[in-house]
Amino acid sequence: MQNYLIYSQLKTYAKKDKSFHMPGHKGRGDFKAKFPVANLDVTELSYTDDLFCPKGVIARAQEDIAKILGAKKSRILTDGSSCGVLSMIYAISSYGTKLIVPRGSHQSVWNACRLFNLEPVIVQGEYRDGVLLPPPPEMIEKIISNDLTLAGMVISSPDYYGNIAPLKEYAALLHAYGRYLLVDGAHGAHLAFGKSRAGYAGVYADLWVDGAHKTLPALTQGAILCANESKLIAAAEEGLSLFRTTSPSFPIMASVEYGVKYLKYNPKAYEDAVAAVAAFRAKCPLPVYPSDDEMKLAVDCEPLGVNSDDIAALLEKKGIYPELSDGRYILFYLSPMTTQGELNKLLTVLNAVVHSKKLKKNYAAKPLLPPVERTYSYLYSLKQKHELVPLDGAEGRMCAGNVGISPPCTPVIVAGEIITAQAIKILSGAKGVYGLYGGKIRVVAK
Repeated sequence: MQNYLIYSQLKTYAKKDKSFHMPGHKGRGDFKAKFPVANLDVTELSYTDDLFCPKGVIARAQEDIAKILGAKKSRILTDGSSCGVLSMIYAISSYGTKLIVPRGSHQSVWNACRLFNLEPVIVQGEYRDGVLLPPPPEMIEKIISNDLTLAGMVISSPDYYGNIAPLKEYAALLHAYGRYLLVDGAHGAHLAFGKSRAGYAGVYADLWVDGAHKTLPALTQGAILCANESKLIAAAEEGLSLFRTTSPSFPIMASVEYGVKYLKYNPKAYEDAVAAVAAFRAKCPLPVYPSDDEMKLAVDCEPLGVNSDDIAALLEKKGIYPELSDGRYILFYLSPMTTQGELNKLLTVLNAVVHSKKLKKNYAAKPLLPPVERTYSYLYSLKQKHELVPLDGAEGRMCAGNVGISPPCTPVIVAGEIITAQAIKILSGAKGVYGLYGGKIRVVAK
């Protein structure tokens, strides 16, 4: 039986509630006509339960979610995965002064290090077909075996392109040295429902975040913080009390529970999506990045000699909106809700577009970022006096803040690093950049 507790409770009382409480739209009038979910958008009431102190349907829903995901505790988030990342890093911040952080980590990880005074020990893997891979386990072992000040490691897995980190090996190494493994699984909530749960963060992590809204049928900003390590549960919940909004969205909460239970109750949806993606890969007119995650399709435009942005623009004219285009790859971000019919349409349009006479041979490989020798620490550089200088004149200066590309919200230059010509070239050619101010970059003042 499909028992969506939060949704059912909201629906039951929707017609009874006369709305002498927040929010201001009151669930009626023109607002309700334009936003049909309005009558489910309420606040903490006698029938709704309270996310900060759940005792009713929210408490039972979270227990159900934990059981389904294989966690000791699960907590619904309405503030996106970033809230969960901040909370789980806060939870281990008293266990050391440093944290192993791969370069491809999300902006929220770097923000957490800054907030909790944790020095990130930056690690960087190799590139495969132009995409940065997770660092190898032997690199992690070398670091943790020589540094007693480490609290643990955080890793994003899978990443935007579908690379899944060697979580089993990481966990074995970290636990052998008494350290903790945190996983930012913002892109991998669906893996809990895949074959043998392969690659799912919850199989190995002490704390992890599932970005429900990214790959489950859930509303944007819906996520889940989960724990397997009992010692960290209280601290993680304390972290949530610091970073959650005090006005959580009930429709988002209900959708998170729905997303988890829908895939539990309907396993064929996942199986059908996997089969549809496999069929697409077999017929795709261009090579596809060798993703570990079936729900990530990164089509490689390099063999065609065309900038992927141009192909993406033609696709958008046909009503196909990819997740991102990075100059080489066009990323189609799928989920178990993706259908065979949708992928058939994509294949038809893509076949037509790649043969378009409007395309020009204008592909230029973007420079890869080699491991950077750090001059000063991340925390040190953030505390120094700084100045803004034009990006194109910043080579050789020490960066005083993270600067990166969004999406996927990962840094090209990390605070404390010396700005290189390669980094400047990458940022200058990117469409979405964060950490620049009117084309200027923050550097440590001379």
